[in-house]
Amino acid sequence: MNPETVSEYSVIAIDGPAASGKSTVARKLARRLGFSYVNSGALYRGVAWLTTKHHIPTDDTNAVCAQVRKSVFNFDLQGKELVFLIDGISPEPHLRDEQVNRTVSSISAIAEVREFLVTHLRKFLTWDNLVMEGRDIGSMVFPDTLYKFYIDASLEVRAQRRAVQGQRDDLFFRDRADSSRRASPLTIAEDAHVIDSSSLTIDGVVGEIVGRLKMKGLPEALRLE
Repeated sequence: MNPETVSEYSVIAIDGPAASGKSTVARKLARRLGFSYVNSGALYRGVAWLTTKHHIPTDDTNAVCAQVRKSVFNFDLQGKELVFLIDGISPEPHLRDEQVNRTVSSISAIAEVREFLVTHLRKFLTWDNLVMEGRDIGSMVFPDTLYKFYIDASLEVRAQRRAVQGQRDDLFFRDRADSSRRASPLTIAEDAHVIDSSSLTIDGVVGEIVGRLKMKGLPEALRLE
């Protein structure tokens, strides 16, 4: 059973491709609503860091899964944001390392890794109201939520944003890899509200989402007036 059906809390799903602005939007929305913010991609980057640390090739799925099974993951929500340790170490300082950028798509395509992390992502809803962002939150992690948004932007705009961040992801490759993987591919949920952020400010996107939440009757959003 999807835990959202029995939880007293609500979850807002924010999906979209790399550099679409979804992380900034999701974090700001969570703060505005007083919800906890969860970046699901950080967990996949954490596993990518783990495999790099142990020099495991990402195409050796058996070795990757074996390492995940024997590692100790600790998850928490502190200050309304996700924090986690792997074998007692916080991978947070390394989540944007170049090697992690290169391998995270391959890690995300491993079905057993996704199943392991999705189980933990769903548990967060037993702790607090959530704004959770990723690539399959509305389609796979919380398919029953009424509050689904897909943040997009043109490839050119997304590349410019990555450059400003000082990162060199191959966004075309990331898009193709994320959309074509067999396990929970990047897709737009049928009932998601799509927002093109190419020419919008962050506040503009957040405002549009809040307006939609009010239309859908989310009580927490209605108290913003």
